[in-house]
Amino acid sequence: MTYTLLNVGFGNSVVADEVIAIMAPTSSPMRRLRDEAKEEKKLIDATYGRKTRSIIILKDNYIVLSASQPDTIAQRYQLLNENE
Repeated sequence: MTYTLLNVGFGNSVVADEVIAIMAPTSSPMRRLRDEAKEEKKLIDATYGRKTRSIIILKDNYIVLSASQPDTIAQRYQLLNENE
């Protein structure tokens, strides 16, 4: 079985088929979602200490924080789907 990986910045990748949504982190619901994921130990911080610019929601309620812009990650995701 092969997996297609989506680059979420700074050499970090997630399995593209696991991505449900790519969101900006600024809204109250996104902050609440991030806090809940942290409590449940389902938060993955891939920012390397930089500002969180996007939240990637994965299946099984895992949340990935990224320092890349949501548009950038969405474009990478779209390119992966076009190449399949």
